[in-house]
Formats: sequence, C-alpha cells, structure tokens
Amino acid sequence: MKKTVLSLLLLSLAIFISAYKNQRALPVSIANDKTDTVQFPGETHFANVQQLTFGGDNAEAYFSFDDRYLIFQKTNPKEGIACDQIWMGKVPTQPGEKFQPKLVSTGTGRTTCAYFFPDGKHILYGSTHLASKDCPPVPDRSKYGNKYIWAVYEGFDIFKADTSGKIIQQLTNTKGYDAEATISPKGDKILFTSIRNGDLDLYTMDLNGKHVKQITNILGYDGGAWFSPDGTKIIWRASRPTTEAEIKEYKDLLKENLVAPTHMEVWIANADGSNPHQITFLEQANWAPNFTPDGKHVIFCSNHEYKRGFPFNMYLTDLDGKGLEKISRDKGFDAFPMFSHDGKKIVFSSNRNNGGTHDTNVFIADWVE
Repeated sequence: MKKTVLSLLLLSLAIFISAYKNQRALPVSIANDKTDTVQFPGETHFANVQQLTFGGDNAEAYFSFDDRYLIFQKTNPKEGIACDQIWMGKVPTQPGEKFQPKLVSTGTGRTTCAYFFPDGKHILYGSTHLASKDCPPVPDRSKYGNKYIWAVYEGFDIFKADTSGKIIQQLTNTKGYDAEATISPKGDKILFTSIRNGDLDLYTMDLNGKHVKQITNILGYDGGAWFSPDGTKIIWRASRPTTEAEIKEYKDLLKENLVAPTHMEVWIANADGSNPHQITFLEQANWAPNFTPDGKHVIFCSNHEYKRGFPFNMYLTDLDGKGLEKISRDKGFDAFPMFSHDGKKIVFSSNRNNGGTHDTNVFIADWVE
C-alpha cells in the first residue's frame, strides 16, 4: 500500500486522518500523545519490541519466505525521497544490530505494495515509473469537500525485480491501476487489485503473469488482499456502496481514478473467490487484515472505537469476526501487521516513539500468545 505528512491539529477529521494513504492504505502520520515509547501498557502480545526505521514515512514491511529479510516502502523528503520507493533489509538477529535497508525500486515514479517471491531472490511491487519518472500529483481534496480520498493512479503496473533492483519482467500491462500484490504461500499464485474491468476487483495470476482470473465481482473497492498460511483462503478490505448516493459517488470518483475509503470492512473467501463474506461489521475504516500463522484468527487495523476517526489500532478476531481483542495501544497509528512465517515475530508500522513528529516507522516484536 504511500504517505503525506499532515497535521491532525489543523486538519483533523476533515482529512480523515491520512492514516492510510495510497494503495494498500498508507499511513499519514498521526501525532501521538507525546509519550515516546516503543511499547504501551496492555500490549501483552508484544515482547522485545525493536524500532527498525527512524524518520519519514515507512510502511508495509513484509517478511521474506525464510523470515530473514523485510521489504517495505519509504517516503522521506529530507533524504530526497519525495514519494514512496521500495527498500529491503536484513532482519536484525543480534542485540544492537542495526537494520540497514537498501533501495530496490527504480527511484522514479511512485511505488507501492512490495512482496518477496518464494525463492527469496526476487520481489514484486507496483510502480508508476513507466508512466512518468516524477511523483504523480496528490489529489486536491478541496474539490471534493475535503473528503479523504486516495488516488488509484492509472500508471501503476506490477513488476518483478531481483533483490539488486534490476527489473526482470513487467507482470501487468493493462490500462489503469494494477497494484496491491501478494503471493500465495504455496508459491503458485499472485493476488492483486486491478481496475481493468471498470471496478476495483481482486484478480489472481501465475507468477509469470499468465492466466489472469477475476475473483471478486461486487461493486466497490476490493484491495489489500492476502492468502491464508495454507493458501486455501484469502482476506481483504472492501468498500460496499449500497445506496443510490453512495453508488453515484463511488462511480464518479472512480472515473477520476479516485476512491474515498472512509468505510471499509474485512472480507474472507476461498482462494478462488468463492464464498465471499464479510466478517467485520464495525463501521468506519477496518483494513490491513492478515491471518495469524495458525490460520484460525485475523489481525487487522481499525478506528472503530473513535468517532473522530483516530487513533488506528490493531485488533485480533476469529474467522467469523468474533472474540474481538485489542492488540496495540498507540494513540496515533498502528497498522500493516504481518507475522513471520514461523509465527515467532510480528512486524508493523506505527507513529509511536517519533519524538512528537509525524513520522511513521517500522517495528518488530516477538509474538506472545
């Protein structure tokens, strides 16, 4: 899934807390309560929390299949990174060991949603660099009543590269948005979002880009999808406009390559898209879902407790949406959780410990059952 630094004190709810800008929902940092800490009281599932990045907006950090590396996206104008680029680094294994990521995207255009191939030697990510080497313009929200909106840039396509950054293959080449890709643990399918049919739906394709298949077909934005650990199910975030006014607004914005993601819920289906069903009914924004390593529970991000639209915290539930448990406690933004494949660690993005700035950083912790 990409971030613009916003001042909550000035922009407040009118901008809907840019907590999840760009494709898979990227955070725009939210100022915390000036409590600088890497772990808050009540975060009993976390141990040995370690901050990996320091400064800028860093998000969507995901493990390689062998759990040795992380790949993530970063924006930091102070470092000359005007919009998201993809970075990769080795997970620290010793006390005091630094996380030292390297750039693995082209450094041009805007990128999003990186993921490792099972071989550990290749990555995929969405990028606009073929459309333009410049960062695409951020939407002018004043044209839409200051509603919080995302751009689904039509220049996005999905690319395969090696871990040195060399692009090996362009995996999609259709008009309009193609991004938000992840790979099945079985190592056979890529799951991604595309607008090729005129709506934002989920698709699968082989690892070489062949045999593309549409697997969702309900009007609304379907994105940020993941396979379950055994590869038999998928989970994703979805908006579902139902009233005449909602449908009109959704379609009108989509014509301009925009969406307004202020109401999203978590959905689950079989890996082929069959038996799709909603599992959260919390209202507001429920997104960035992922499976726990045992495949029996779901972790996701939500602002449902807060009518003003923030904070965003992470929650745990079963596959039916029952037994809701609050996992994180930052008073700003916690999201993009992913468990290591061995189930021992969790990585996520947060505004915590940012010195009162608007920075979003990547954190890793031991997972405690």
